[in-house]
Amino acid sequence: MTTPDTPPPRPPFTPRHWPMWLGLGAMTAAARLPWLWQRAIGRGVGWLAFHLAGTRRRAAQVNIDLCFPEEPPAWRARLLRDSFDALGVGLFEFARAWWGGVAPMRRDVRIEGLEHLRALQAGGRGVLLVSGHFMTLEMCGRLMCDHMPLAGMYRRHRDPVMEWAVKRGRLRYATAMFGNSDLRGAVRHLKRGGFLWYAPDQDMRGKDTVFAPFFGMPASTITATHQLARLTGCAVVPFFHRREGGRYVLRVAPPLAEFPSQDAVADTARVNAAIEAMVREAPAQYLWIHRRFKRQPQGRGTYYDR
Repeated sequence: MTTPDTPPPRPPFTPRHWPMWLGLGAMTAAARLPWLWQRAIGRGVGWLAFHLAGTRRRAAQVNIDLCFPEEPPAWRARLLRDSFDALGVGLFEFARAWWGGVAPMRRDVRIEGLEHLRALQAGGRGVLLVSGHFMTLEMCGRLMCDHMPLAGMYRRHRDPVMEWAVKRGRLRYATAMFGNSDLRGAVRHLKRGGFLWYAPDQDMRGKDTVFAPFFGMPASTITATHQLARLTGCAVVPFFHRREGGRYVLRVAPPLAEFPSQDAVADTARVNAAIEAMVREAPAQYLWIHRRFKRQPQGRGTYYDR
């Protein structure tokens, strides 16, 4: 049995798992390439994905059209193309964060608002660091761990090789990793004054979801931020991050005031608003290929249907 701070046992190298092992081997090799090469190759990978991943490209286009209807079509088309460049580079960022070195990134990183976390840490209060699914997520999480001890929440993978790889990679820098079903462990961590980082901005199935605005659209969103804050008394702190060329900018906002309230929907809307502000700062680096609006209050949405 594993704990949140230990990786699961290494799966056997059986034929059924050979494709995944080969893929991980390729990613491990890619993680050791020079950073300039990774960015150049990553843009090439993004170009291929843009032309070959038709369904995901269509989902990204729909999302961008729904979220930025006020922008001209040429602007939205450029954002779509840039988002796939960022997607390709992001694959190398993930690989390097898990299996490579980050010395080049540490030489050119700017962190703002770290004093908010240090004040909360000095007071012994738990912190829920809330971010969104950006392609810089993994790299910036590792860079932040140079300054603050962070645990993370993640969605468990059905494939045992991927589960082993993800948890093993993240435990190189995170203090613990809690599966999305391990609410009890996350609560204990926060009550002890721990810092927990997660991204609640995907359409998740389950009873603990509400429809809250995201770019003016109803978006099915988990209420875990409200629930964890209510159960533990932790501070909820928005965490912005982006890449500017080869440089990383990390920004910690002040804790959300008077959070949680008695209204889970209102609290969830505040979290979505914070993530929307993050997206507006670096729209090309957001994970637009996720079908964020696939469920709607009236039932299944049709936005992604051809």
